[in-house]
Amino acid sequence: MDLLHAALLGIIQGATEVLPISSSGHLILVPRLLGWPDSGLTFDVALHFGTFLAIFCYFRRDVVTLLRDGLTGFYQPGDQKSVRLPWMIVLASVPAALVGKTLEEPIEAIFRSSPLMIVLMLILFGLGLGLADRYGKQLHDVASITLGSVMLIGCFQCLALVPGVSRSGITITAGLLVGLARSDAARFSFLLSLPIVFGAALLKGIHLVRHGIEPGMAMPMLVGVATSAIVGYLSVAFLLKFIQSRTLWPFVWYRLAAGGLLLILLGNGLLP
Repeated sequence: MDLLHAALLGIIQGATEVLPISSSGHLILVPRLLGWPDSGLTFDVALHFGTFLAIFCYFRRDVVTLLRDGLTGFYQPGDQKSVRLPWMIVLASVPAALVGKTLEEPIEAIFRSSPLMIVLMLILFGLGLGLADRYGKQLHDVASITLGSVMLIGCFQCLALVPGVSRSGITITAGLLVGLARSDAARFSFLLSLPIVFGAALLKGIHLVRHGIEPGMAMPMLVGVATSAIVGYLSVAFLLKFIQSRTLWPFVWYRLAAGGLLLILLGNGLLP
């Protein structure tokens, strides 16, 4: 893999992992359109780690606060919302972790060979995001979120294993459905992503350590980490600022337009 190829994939990962437009769908379909070979496990680890670094760095103060509040609950038990929130995030990560551990490989195998299914998911869940943005009550903030709402968002996160759905997209959709304000739904989505993205990178990293790095992949791997981290950080900042005064419909329209174009390409045999 050359460095330009690595940088472009890092840019795609950094933007699409954060914005509600599906990183897995883009990382499968864009290389197919351009005739690029599969990037392999090494690069997959780099991209996941890069986006984890981006989200962690942006929310570093929140992470410190959550860790402090979570640990406080051990020696100062109580019903304070700040103490309960870190553990609710951990509990909400369990469904996706269990489903991912058992079903990630078969799901990937099925959808990587079916671009039509990815395109349909891109369109379908894009419409779901738009409807949630339009009809969600948007009354609550993260501090007032209940355990039931958190677990519902966590269960919705399981759907992100399907390429084309979008992890940030489906969790923001769920957040809006349970009544979170738009910016709070996005913020909670990112905080909820940290255990999952870190876990995915860690598991693949362990596998990588056992099998070693492929010859010639060290530098592309570093480029992938750097570009996905930088673009991911900028994308988080952009999205949170954007939705303070605007709806999520520009991302919905993007998904619909991209899906429509890809359907045309598929129908004409231009998308292998």
